[in-house]
Amino acid sequence: MVTDGYQPTMVQEFDRVLGGGLVDGAAILLSGEPGVGKSTLLLEVASRLAKSGKKVLYVSAEESASQVRLRAQRTSALSENLYLASETDLGYVLGQFEQLQPDLMVVDSVQTVSSQEIDGAAGMPSQVRGVASNLIRLAKQNSTPIILVGHVTKDGSIAGPRTLEHLVDVVCHFEGDRQTSLRFVRTLKNRFGPTDEVGCFEMTGDGIVEVSDPSQLFVSGATTPVSGTCITVAVEGRRALIAEIQALVVKSSTPQPRRVTNGVDSSRVAMLLAVLERRAGISLSDKDVYVSTVGGMKIIEPAADLAIAIAIASAVSDKPVAKSVAAFGEISLSGEIRGVSNPAQRSNEATRLGHKAIVDSSSGQLKVALAKALG
Repeated sequence: MVTDGYQPTMVQEFDRVLGGGLVDGAAILLSGEPGVGKSTLLLEVASRLAKSGKKVLYVSAEESASQVRLRAQRTSALSENLYLASETDLGYVLGQFEQLQPDLMVVDSVQTVSSQEIDGAAGMPSQVRGVASNLIRLAKQNSTPIILVGHVTKDGSIAGPRTLEHLVDVVCHFEGDRQTSLRFVRTLKNRFGPTDEVGCFEMTGDGIVEVSDPSQLFVSGATTPVSGTCITVAVEGRRALIAEIQALVVKSSTPQPRRVTNGVDSSRVAMLLAVLERRAGISLSDKDVYVSTVGGMKIIEPAADLAIAIAIASAVSDKPVAKSVAAFGEISLSGEIRGVSNPAQRSNEATRLGHKAIVDSSSGQLKVALAKALG
């Protein structure tokens, strides 16, 4: 059993999200869309803990033990301290736990485990609530951390009763675009640490790999400046990430110009287009505008406003922004550039990666910032 009250998972990016590692008796819920890599991540966590000498029980209620073993072989996750079980009945799962007395148990997934003592089929709210309550009680009584995998609905919320999120101590969400290899783990609830952290991973043919410095993943490999691009600095949790905003502006062939976005908030881009036209004198009402991030990154914070505006202005004027320029700042409807959180951290990250000219709230007005960025 775990007796020290705190243990790292040996996966640093996952430890970052958890606030430092696993806590005795902690119940952790990991949600995410099907196929995003939840099982692969947890198998890696289980493997590293097992290789460090801890006993880990991995219960798969969706795959057979042989299927999990094949994936473990492919990702080099096999260990003599990693025990695999394929069970869908809660009684058998509890029996496996009592027999093994592991230092960590992973249940994949909580919606597919059922109990004969609870009415309803597996996945029904009563079953999910009852199964989770029993597993969490087991974790608390034995001071053993447990990780539950949770399915999500079409709108991205965790399937089952909302009380499931209240029962557990930590709720993490695993997200990523299937078209890219990048994956993020975000904390939505954490009784033992911060809820603003994010872990970054990359899916490869050999499994999942930690990405400790992901900034270079969100910029293009172009060596010469291209019009319609601008570098910004986003803050994910407590880390600053360099990201590239790309914009394309072309003459519209339809009465209603198109506004297409990818990775940025479409309503915020629409507002910035209005500000650019009204405050900076850039005509956009008869043009199609496309705005996207690089590498599949999603930016929702207003700090990216200035970089988006500069990228659009650069695309319209066909004037490239120098590679050494990085911009961040919120733009108001009056055209004023407002300050954002963690400006020093953003500037330091930009400087670390070779961006010498920082365009931010010190520029004052949007026109001044555009002139500074575009020369």
